[in-house]
Amino acid sequence: MRRAYEEPEPDDGLRVLVDRLWPRGVSKEAAHVDEWPKGLTPSTELRRWFHGGGTYEEFRHRYETELEAPEAAELLDGLRKAARRGRLTLLTASKTPERSHAQVLLELLER
Repeated sequence: MRRAYEEPEPDDGLRVLVDRLWPRGVSKEAAHVDEWPKGLTPSTELRRWFHGGGTYEEFRHRYETELEAPEAAELLDGLRKAARRGRLTLLTASKTPERSHAQVLLELLER
């Protein structure tokens, strides 16, 4: 997992942007994003709730529930398959990636 603002590294492998919104100030060329599965990102409502003062633990629970929806579950399964084939880097613009949806995804992929 890396911040989308960091320079790409040669060993990043498949670079997947896991944010619903494109990172501000980052050009598509500079980001070197291979995939952008918007259906895997938290809903706008959940994102607003979390940034409005919701707890990380409750956010995590609600997000994992959202990931059980058919489209999100299929996209998550696709990421799992990609991770088994080679290196996968999750990209996020979050200032605290370790307490974001990207961390939840990372942990789910590591299971």
